[in-house]
Amino acid sequence: MKRLAFLAVSALAMAGCGRDSKAESDNAQKSAGAGPGTQPAEASSARATRHVALLDAPASGPVAPIVRDAVAGAAGEHRTLVVYVGAPWCEPCQRFHGAAARGELDSMLSDVALLEFDMDRDRERLTSAGYVSKYIPLFALPAQDGSASGKQIEGGIKGEGAVGFIVPRLRAMLAE
Repeated sequence: MKRLAFLAVSALAMAGCGRDSKAESDNAQKSAGAGPGTQPAEASSARATRHVALLDAPASGPVAPIVRDAVAGAAGEHRTLVVYVGAPWCEPCQRFHGAAARGELDSMLSDVALLEFDMDRDRERLTSAGYVSKYIPLFALPAQDGSASGKQIEGGIKGEGAVGFIVPRLRAMLAE
């Protein structure tokens, strides 16, 4: 019986955040720290290492043209644009965003620009552009026209290992 309980808890921890899971919304928002697209003031000037670029997606408008413009901007900075879809209530999303904002991912993802969307706010327009996933966070490489290319990873794990679970998968997708 103990083994069965352990397996059930392990399976839940590995599932990441499902689309409809909002149970920890208030606590998650408080522990997230900086909001999307923010960085500490000293982040870019105090480090010799190039930092991960966090870009807030506009709150409205069709996704494909927004992504297409962001791809062009990222290319001008010699970066790969990744569409990043999270939510304030998603613990793996918060942990990943916080690590990126604090500069903890700079050495591993220095040539990446993350265009951040909120699943709750942007679900319909993301779906229209083909950015669909069962779990979040979603990290997707865009096609030339700004729509989803189909190259993506999704989901994470809760807890301290969340970032360590996401980053190698993200790097592997970028290397393909």
